[in-house]
Amino acid sequence: MCDKDYNEEFMQEAVRLSIENIERGGGPFGAVIVRDGKIISRGANSVTLDNDPTAHAEVNAIRNACRSLGTFQLGGCIVFSSCEPCPMCLSALYWAGVKKIFYGNTKEDAAAIDFSDKFIYDEIERRPLKRHVPGIHIENSGAIRAFEKWASDPNVKKY
Repeated sequence: MCDKDYNEEFMQEAVRLSIENIERGGGPFGAVIVRDGKIISRGANSVTLDNDPTAHAEVNAIRNACRSLGTFQLGGCIVFSSCEPCPMCLSALYWAGVKKIFYGNTKEDAAAIDFSDKFIYDEIERRPLKRHVPGIHIENSGAIRAFEKWASDPNVKKY
């Protein structure tokens, strides 16, 4: 690996977490978040342990890092994950503002053991009303008032 930010020890920590997590009854996924050459957060998949479909390794690591740092932004942080992030985790990592993501297994490797995200990628391409779980826009619902309030409030914390 010729990327200057890559560190084999951090990748192996993510792999270790993924293997250890299976023994705890969780899914085979682990992630670490690194800032300035130091692990600031670890996460493992706890979907079935926590009965939380969003409790993926990367999301748990993001939550732990943000709590630890007292911020919702992880600029300058690097993620080492045992697997290529799913669409939800990838979105969360983008929202958190991480610098880079290194991963071990690919989405194709995950699909081979019944963790396929292809249906989500396919759904994103469809118009909301044509999705398997239809998205229905309700015009004139009044929801715009919250956006107007947000846009006009100089005290909101932008993100």
